[in-house]
Parts: sequence; structure tokens; C-alpha cells
Amino acid sequence: MDTFKKLKNFYMPYKRLFITSMFFLIIVTAITIIYPIILQLTIDEVIYDKKYEMIPYLSIGFVILMLVKGVATFIQQYTGDLFGITSVYRLRNELYKKLQFQPFRYYDNAKTGDLMSRLTADVEGFRFFLSFGFSEALRFILILGISFSVMFYYSVSLTLMTMIMLPFLAISVYKFDKVVHPAFRGIRKSFGKLNTNVQENISGINTVKSLSREDFQTSKFNFSNDDYRDQQISTANIWAKYFPLMELIGNLGIIILLAYGGFLVINGSLKPGELVAFYSLLGYILMPIINLGFTINLFSQSKASGERLLEILEADNEIVDIQDAFEAERFKGEVEFQDVTLQYFGDENAAIKNINFKAEPGKVIGLIGATGSGKTSITQLMTRFYEPVSGTVLIDGKPVNEYSIQSLRSNIGIVLQESFLFSSTIKANIAYGRPHATMEEIVEAAKRAQAHDFIMELPDGYDTMLGERGLGLSGGQKQRIAIARAICLNPSILILDDATSAVDMDTEFKIQEGLRQVMKDRTTFIIAHRISSLKHADEILVLENGKIVERGIHDDLLANGGPYERIYKIQYKDQQAILQSQTG
Repeated sequence: MDTFKKLKNFYMPYKRLFITSMFFLIIVTAITIIYPIILQLTIDEVIYDKKYEMIPYLSIGFVILMLVKGVATFIQQYTGDLFGITSVYRLRNELYKKLQFQPFRYYDNAKTGDLMSRLTADVEGFRFFLSFGFSEALRFILILGISFSVMFYYSVSLTLMTMIMLPFLAISVYKFDKVVHPAFRGIRKSFGKLNTNVQENISGINTVKSLSREDFQTSKFNFSNDDYRDQQISTANIWAKYFPLMELIGNLGIIILLAYGGFLVINGSLKPGELVAFYSLLGYILMPIINLGFTINLFSQSKASGERLLEILEADNEIVDIQDAFEAERFKGEVEFQDVTLQYFGDENAAIKNINFKAEPGKVIGLIGATGSGKTSITQLMTRFYEPVSGTVLIDGKPVNEYSIQSLRSNIGIVLQESFLFSSTIKANIAYGRPHATMEEIVEAAKRAQAHDFIMELPDGYDTMLGERGLGLSGGQKQRIAIARAICLNPSILILDDATSAVDMDTEFKIQEGLRQVMKDRTTFIIAHRISSLKHADEILVLENGKIVERGIHDDLLANGGPYERIYKIQYKDQQAILQSQTG
């Protein structure tokens, strides 16, 4: 029960619903046990002793019991369902919140489909047990306790005889639980992998089709689907093996009852009605024990689900606010790296090594280098997306971990190379980081990002609804909306991570002209592969293998004859070749 104890904070606040449900469950169970007693009285008193005057009383009593049981059953089931639904409502919210505040390092190793499976199928599996599992367990205890009490009242010897088979039944149930729980955990993991395949395929459908890899993706899905099927078949095999065995043991108990009970009736030690009642009560006992497999099934599934949910809830988050974290209203924009090294989880080599530089407020810093040289890693340390292995990142002379995360990131605007847009209006996407921005501010941000003209050509302008991930817009249009979103935030520090890679050179020039005004009085970091994007930077940092190998302004770096000049010559030759092909 450790899993349920760890999750008790989510269902204990609703214990009144649970207690109410269990109270009415006791009433329902007690009335159920009265049925065999009424049957016994009808046979022994009315039929054999011919006390026909009891018929009206027994009939009226039976109808009243039916009505009470009907009302009690309704209340018990409703409050039980309400207990489960409200409990997982809080749990689902907490899981989602936990995922929102997990660091990038967590998502480096997580699978989207698996996380989706946990927030849907696993949460629902846990809810089902809260709604039905606990009540079934209590029903089992009550049925056994009350039924045995009545049976002992009728005949101690017959009760003891019928109990001979119960230890064997209990052993079967115990062994069933031991093998079925790992099986259900395997099903949950397999289902998570299946979800991941579906999510990745749908997200990357353009790549799949452009490379004609439909057959490969189908084969990959079939492999995961085969594993999921095999896990389910293996679990079904366990169920099919143990359930008939438990039923057989239960039926042997009934045979003993009928044989020995019949003997007692013939000898006059037991009345016929008591034997019939005994048979009904034994059925009440055996069926819950046999169906205990179903309850264990529920328990095993919910336990497996709970364990997977706890993996999210108990995941470490090393990037949190320190006590009394500083709330910065607006930065001046001074950024300094002091001997900073970053290593990603699972990588043998450091992403950046012993980085030192200082960016004065309002300056433009260019970052250039080959893919994997550490450009983006530098900017991700400013926002505390990752924590450095060693060294210190400072903003306005204060280590970034001394600021509250919310105030730190609200002062830093980022435009990534892969622009993500939400399934909402263009207006809402631009104002996403600043929800209370006025329409004038949204339009001004769009104009500076060279997005206003194409937005106005859309059917509903700024109120145009975008499809998933900005479906319906070109890559360049999505990037310009992302740039407008960063501009609308009005940050103290602006990071442009290859933000104009998806636009043509003419549009890039126009965007840069608009950004020059935006860059005034704010520190800007430009990551680019095109030297044209950062030739006007106040300082350019050239990176190779995680280290700064050159730094300076454009003209000085060209004169040095180092890596920067080599990059420039390669790009210049490419541009010359393009021009020649266009004029030739």
C-alpha cells in the first residue's frame, strides 16, 4: 500500500465522500445478507411449520428492504464515483503543474507519448480503483464477516467443514497477485511506448512523407503494437490460468457443503431452510473470493498506474527558486559568464567549457560557430533552463539563481530557430508572454517583425485561428510571429537563436532593420550561421567545441585570418556562386 500512502494527499481531503460511500455500502451489504435469512424463514417457518400468517409481514419487509437497498446503492455508488473523480482531478492538475516546472534536463530523456499516457490512462486507472477498488475490498470483508457469523449461528460444524477449501483458495489468490502485478506494469509501459510512436509519427508526418518512410513507420508501429498485444495476451493467460483454478476450489467447497449439509438435515441436526440459507451464504463468500482476482486486477492496475504517476510527482527539479529569491522588475542588461562549464545529462563531453565574457547593457553580442559548438547552450544558462556544472552566470552583477525564475525569464525574450505557435489566434500568440498587451502594442510588435502585412492578408487578420503548431503558415511567417512575440514582451535581454533562418535574405534585411530599433537600450544575443546577421554586433564570439576561440568586431575578426574569416570566405563563395547562377 506504499503507493497509495504516497498519494493520500490527493484523496484524503475527500474522505467524507469515501466515508459516506462506505457507510451506505455497509447498509447494502447487511440487507444482502438478510435475503438468505428471509429465505430460511419462508422455508422453515411458513412452508414446513405452516405459519402462513407470516407471509404478509415477510413480503412487506422484503419490499421495504428492496426500497432501502435501492436508495442506499444509489448513494453509495454516486459518492464513491464522486470520491474518485474529485481525487484524480487534483492529481491530474498537480501532475500537469509538475510537468510545467520540470527543467529541460527532464524532457531530454522523457517521451511525449509516454507522458501523455500517464496523464490519461494511468490517471484513469487510479481513479477507477478509488471509485470501485476500495468499496470492493470493504464489501469483501463485510460479506465474509457477516456471512460467517450467520453460518456459525446455524451450524458450527458445517461452517468449519466448508472452510477447509478456503486456505487453498487464498493461496491461489496470493500467487495470482504475485504474477499479475508485474504483468500489468508491463502493459502500462508498453502502452506508453505505443503512444510515443503515434505522437512522433503524427508530429513528423511531413518528414515521413518527404522521405517516403511510411512503410518504415508502419513497421515501427507494428513492432510496438505487437509488444502491447503480447503483454496483454500474457496477462490474459495468467487470468485464464488462475480464474478456473479458483472457481474449481470454490466448487469443491460447495460439494462439501451439500454432502455434509445434507447429512445433517437427514439426521435432524439442521433444518432444510437453514441448509438453503447456508448455500446462499457460502455463495456470498465464494464469489467475492473468486472475484478477488478482479479486485486484485484493479489493485494491480492502479498500483502500476500509481507508481508511474509517482515517477512524475517525485522527479527531482534542481532548478527552483531559492528562499527569498530576488524579484527583478527590469534588468539593466549586464550579462557576465565567469569560467562557466555545462555538461548535459548522459553526454561524456561538456557542451561548453570555461566560458568567460561580459556583455555591457544595451550591447549586441553575436555568437557563431558550427552546429554543436555551444552557442545555444550559452543562452540557455542565462534563463536557467540548465544549471552549469561549474562557474557562475551573472545578470546585473547577481548570480541568475538568486533571481526568482518568473522574474528572470519575464525579462528575457527568446526567439528560437524552431518557432512553436499555439492553436489559438495570431493575436493571442503574439501576446502570449504578455497577456495584457494592448492591440496597439501587438500590432507594433508585428510591424517591427515584418509580420503585419501578411497577417492583414489573412481572412480574419489578427483574429485568425492557427492550426496545430501554426499549421497553415510558412516557416518564415511562423518565425516572424515568434519574433513579434518576443518584441511584444519588451524584454531587457533579447536572444535571437537563428531567428531569421527560415526567411529569405530580403525579408531578413527588413527584419534586421526593424530589430535595430528594438535592440536599442536592451542587451541582445544573436545566434546565427549567416555572418550578415551579426556583422554589426558590438562583439562577436566564435565558438568551437564548446570554447570561445575568437572574439572581436566583424572587421577585426576578418583581419585575424582565423576561424571567423574561414566561415566568411565559405559563405562569400556560396553567395558568389548563387549570383553567378542567377545572372548566367
